[in-house]
Amino acid sequence: MARIVMKFGGTSVADSERIRNVARHVRREVQAGHHIAVVVSAMAGQTNRLIEWVYEAAARTAPAAVSAAEAAKSAAPKTAVKKKAAGAAAHNGGKRLSAKTAAHKAPGLDHAAGGGFQPYDWREYDAVVASGEQVTAGLLALALQAMGIKARSWAGWQIPVITDNRHGAARIVALDAAALIQDFERGQVAVIAGFQGVAEDGRIATLGRGGSDTSAVAMAAAIKADRCDIYTDVDGIYTTDPRLEPKARRLNRIAFEEMLEMASLGAKVMQVRSVELAMVHKVRTVVRCSFDKPNDPGQGDFDNPPGTLICDEEEILEQQVVTGIAFARDEAQISLRRLADRPGVSAAIFGPLAEAGVNVDMIVQNVSEDAERVDMTFTVPQVDLPKAVKVLQHNRKAIGYDVLQSEAELAKISVIGIGMRSHAGVAATAFKALAAKSINIRAITTSEIKISILIDNAYTELAVRSLHGIYGLDKI
Repeated sequence: MARIVMKFGGTSVADSERIRNVARHVRREVQAGHHIAVVVSAMAGQTNRLIEWVYEAAARTAPAAVSAAEAAKSAAPKTAVKKKAAGAAAHNGGKRLSAKTAAHKAPGLDHAAGGGFQPYDWREYDAVVASGEQVTAGLLALALQAMGIKARSWAGWQIPVITDNRHGAARIVALDAAALIQDFERGQVAVIAGFQGVAEDGRIATLGRGGSDTSAVAMAAAIKADRCDIYTDVDGIYTTDPRLEPKARRLNRIAFEEMLEMASLGAKVMQVRSVELAMVHKVRTVVRCSFDKPNDPGQGDFDNPPGTLICDEEEILEQQVVTGIAFARDEAQISLRRLADRPGVSAAIFGPLAEAGVNVDMIVQNVSEDAERVDMTFTVPQVDLPKAVKVLQHNRKAIGYDVLQSEAELAKISVIGIGMRSHAGVAATAFKALAAKSINIRAITTSEIKISILIDNAYTELAVRSLHGIYGLDKI
C-alpha cells in the first residue's frame, strides 16, 4: 500500500465529463489499495473569469482603479527605446489575457511591488478567486461518491494550509496533515482545493498563478507520500516544446535540478515553486496525461507509471550531456550606460527592482568606452519593462547612470543538462550552431548545468530547432 497525491489541472477538470474521467483515474488507484489525496485546480478559464469579475466589481465602486489601470497599460519606457513593447501587459506565461484580466497583472497594479497602487482589497480578491478550486473539489468528491468511493472535499483553510499574509501571492509556511492522515485510515479520499490556504491574519489566501502545483507537492511532503502525480494535458516532459520542434522526445526521467532550470527558463509544464519544493523535500514527482484512458495497460503500474519521473540525480543511471532546450519569449533588455565603477552601484540598481517585484536575469557588466566607468546590461520579462524603467528613472540619482536604453521583443534560449558538469565544449557547440544559421547573440550567461543565450524573438524557432538537432535530442 502506497500513499499518492494526484493533482489535476484546469484542462483536466474543464467540464463534467472530464471530472468523471478524473474520478476514474482516482478509482483505479483506490482499487489498487493506495491512500489517495487529490489536489484540483479550477475548471479551465474559471480563474480568469473570477479575476475579471473582481476587477469589474471594484471598478464600479472605485473609478480610480479604472484610470490607474489605463495609465499602467499605456506606460512605456521613453528613454532610448528601440522597440515598442506592444501588448506586453496582456501576456501571462505565453497566454494572452483579456484587457481586464491583464490590468490585474499590469505594471503599477501589483500589490506585491512594494507600495504600488492597489485597485481592490486583496483579501476579498482571494476570497473570490479561491472559490474556483472549491467548486471543482466538491464536484469531484460527488463524482467519486457516485462511483461508490468514500470521498470528501477540503478547502485550504480546513486542513489547514497556513500561509503568510501576502494575499494574491502567498507562500506556504506550515501544513498540518493530521486530519488527512485520519481520512486515509478511514479509507476516504481527500479531495483538496489547490492554490489556497489560510493566512496568518485568518483570511483565505491564494498562492498565485500555478499555485495548485505547489499545493500538491507541499501536500505530498506533509503526508510523506511515495509519489506526487501531476496530471496535465501533455504526457510528460519533453526535450523541448513539441509545438516548436516536432522531433522533440519525451523524457523518461529528469533530475530535480534540470526540471527547476527548465521551469524557470520557460517550460510551462510545472510551476517553479512546486519544483523547488519537490527538490527540497525529495518528493518523487511524475508528470503524466489525464486524457489517457484510466484503465489502459500500464496506467496503474506503481513502479514505472507512464509519463516523466522527476527525481534525484542518483536515480538516473546515465545522464545525457544535454537534457533539453527551454525558451522564453517576450524578454526585454535594459542597459545603463556610464555608471560609476564603485561599491554599491549594483545594490542601488537591483535593490529597488527587487522591491518592485521585477525579476532580473542575465546580468552583464562591461567596461565603458572611457575605461573609467562601466555599463550594466540585464534582462527582465517584457511585461515588467515599463515598471522596471520607471523604478530606474526614479532612482537615477542614487544609481548615477548617464543613459538608460531598453529593447523589447527578445527571446532567451537555454541549453540545460546535468551532464555539462563533466563535459567540455557544450557552449562552443551552441555558438557554432547559431552562427551557422546567422543568428546574432545579444548576451550569454552560464551556470554549472545551463547556458542561456539572448537573441531576437523572430529567430526563436530556428534557434530551438538548431540546438535541439546539434545535441542529438531527437535521438534520445
